[in-house]
Amino acid sequence: MTKTVLEIEGMACGMCEAHVNDEVRKVFSVKRVSSSHSRGRTEILSEAPLDERKLREAIDAAGYKVLSVKTESYEKKSFSLFGR
Repeated sequence: MTKTVLEIEGMACGMCEAHVNDEVRKVFSVKRVSSSHSRGRTEILSEAPLDERKLREAIDAAGYKVLSVKTESYEKKSFSLFGR
């Protein structure tokens, strides 16, 4: 799994968050996408790394500006009552 974190300029409300999330889902098959206008940030979980150029184009087309893209490997944290 891959976690992609975008710093985005121009999101002002919850509707802006929804627009960004919808644009990401239109272009890519992702496991999860979540945006925060107060942080100016979008986090995406996907099976494989996303094409940064296409990602920037999709966000730009929605009227927002990608300031940075950070990609890292992601492993789901498992829950255990036994502290393994």
